[in-house]
Amino acid sequence: MSLLSAEHVCVRFGAEEVLHDISLTVAPGEIVTILGPNGSGKSTLLRALLGIVPVAEGRILREAGLRIGYVPQRLTIDRTLPITVRRFLSLPVRVSDAAAAEALARVGMAGQEGEQMATLSGGQQQRVLLARALLGKPQILMLDEPTSGLDQPGEAAFYRLIEEVRRDTGAAVLMVSHDLHVVMAASDRVICLNGHICCEGTPRVVSSAPEYRALFGLGTQGALALYRHEHDHDHDAAHPHHHRHDHQHLHDHARDHAHDHA
Repeated sequence: MSLLSAEHVCVRFGAEEVLHDISLTVAPGEIVTILGPNGSGKSTLLRALLGIVPVAEGRILREAGLRIGYVPQRLTIDRTLPITVRRFLSLPVRVSDAAAAEALARVGMAGQEGEQMATLSGGQQQRVLLARALLGKPQILMLDEPTSGLDQPGEAAFYRLIEEVRRDTGAAVLMVSHDLHVVMAASDRVICLNGHICCEGTPRVVSSAPEYRALFGLGTQGALALYRHEHDHDHDAAHPHHHRHDHQHLHDHARDHAHDHA
């Protein structure tokens, strides 16, 4: 059973084929990351799945009545335009104070209704965007590079929040990203994209694939090696449903590796 799928999708802008023969599915409750370098068609694929960009060939299938929560890459707010967090959460659909308060609490922004959107940090703005997406009780959350512009601790915290939302609400998550170490920890499945699907599978399988290495090189080898180490212990034999290990430990090491390579 899939919430959302693409079957042999091609997208063209004029004569240029931006996406070629894309087939993928997102099942209920899973976290899927579309990973690729800049210009690989990641955002275009997300927009095609959302129905914003038309497909030239193939088709997009959505479960009937599918509720989608969308978190854009970033929010651009004119600083001269005052809008509070509370008012922003009622755009475009008015929501109750109780629903707004619950959504803000879920994303770690409890009691921030009166803050001005323009004065929030990048990480706080992303959390408000996530809260707004959650108000529609989505079956699938779709996020377009939600941590671009955040520092590494902010990025790690946001991905941990996504995992908590999935755990608490059961929503599936489809994320687009070009960063690796933190994404790897948060994903059940990774799809490596460069105009077409180069490879896909669990983070471990994808990080070992030659197609992935060709796209991304070996710059994050330390973080990926650590990811493997964390997941090589035989947890799954004893606890077949327990796939969540100590990600904070992982993030700390990934950050240290990043500093080592800086």
